[in-house]
Amino acid sequence: MNHNVMEHIETASVDELRSVQLERLKETLTRAYENSSVYRKKFDQIGVHPDDCQSLEDLAKFPFTSKSDLRENYPFGMFSVPNEQIVRVHASSGTTGQPTVVGYTKQDIVTWSDVVARSLRAAGLTSKDTIQVSYGYGLFTGGLGAHYGVERLGATVVPMSGGQTDRQAQLIHDFKPTALMVTPSYCLNIVEALEKKFGTAKECSLKTGVFGAEPWTNAMRQEIEARLGIDALDIYGLSEVMGPGVAMECLESKDGPTIWEDHFYPEIINPKTGEVLPDGELGELVFTTITKEGMPVIRYRTRDLTRLLPGSVRTMRRMDKIVGRSDDMMIIRGVNVFPSQIEEQILQIPKLLPNYQINITKHGHLDTLHVRVESRIDTSDVEATQLANKLKQKIKTMVGISIHVEVLPQGMLPRSEGKAQRVIDLRHTAVPA
Repeated sequence: MNHNVMEHIETASVDELRSVQLERLKETLTRAYENSSVYRKKFDQIGVHPDDCQSLEDLAKFPFTSKSDLRENYPFGMFSVPNEQIVRVHASSGTTGQPTVVGYTKQDIVTWSDVVARSLRAAGLTSKDTIQVSYGYGLFTGGLGAHYGVERLGATVVPMSGGQTDRQAQLIHDFKPTALMVTPSYCLNIVEALEKKFGTAKECSLKTGVFGAEPWTNAMRQEIEARLGIDALDIYGLSEVMGPGVAMECLESKDGPTIWEDHFYPEIINPKTGEVLPDGELGELVFTTITKEGMPVIRYRTRDLTRLLPGSVRTMRRMDKIVGRSDDMMIIRGVNVFPSQIEEQILQIPKLLPNYQINITKHGHLDTLHVRVESRIDTSDVEATQLANKLKQKIKTMVGISIHVEVLPQGMLPRSEGKAQRVIDLRHTAVPA
């Protein structure tokens, strides 16, 4: 397959795509039922059988899979093939408890490499490009997932991994890569290092950034594009479903990631009731893998909140920017607040940097938000107070709650080398009213 041309399925008719999906979905349900004791039990408990799936809509009859299913069957209980057919395992970081483990067959690795190569091609990259991969390598799916996709595209990979920010900047200067794959928050650290070392980041060889592993706003995109002089595009994935490359934003449109629906079937549900919502409505994204062998997942609840949009430059549907996760939503005095909403307001004030931290504290019996953010320029105490008040006002107008804001000099907040930890919950350490 020439990886510089689009595959037929990307622009096939919707009818052709739906018929491929249905055939693959039926095979997957059957495979899961026959080869996974976990799925057999789940299906039997609610009285459904793979034969009950005669249309794509019938998928709604089948049970959801959640992170807790993966944790309860740790480490290898979710695999649907004998262990000797598993050629690789990955695991999520397990920041919220037991890590979730995924297994891949040889064919799964080929499929994954293909969807990442397809994603890079959608970003306008070809075999002529050199791509620096600054996602972490190891059990996290980002580094190796990206790496195999770059090689599948036939491009040159620089397997830098995360961390060593000064070295990242030096290699960009010396090796002249044309693209960078990294988390958006860590990209800003690399930008800072380039600016410090070479005076500017804009003049470097990079033309494209493929950013994923954490939600980021359009304002953050503009910031990165302006300071680095690149096109910044969104890649989406999660380890339980495959890794990076489940969906990818296309360079021509920059209108949200196109879901590679011939491999991953999406649904949007009401997170409270589990009811399937029509395209265009906001809810929780759910995925069923329809080509995965080692560990197929049926109706996996991602906890990411978004909506499905019609295809634009591809037949396949797009997902809107993720507004947050159903589990990172902060409920402050009865108001739902997402970190992305706060980030958006920060980025509307040119003197502030998108490096911030949100502390949730208790003031007496009330939950309060304390936002700490860095200023882009040296500011006097008076200016810092003015900036803090301005941000406070913007957040109050947008979200409807009063918060505390502290503006710090640049470099005062910790820098992440992977996914940024934006929210720190300090509620168990109550502050007297």
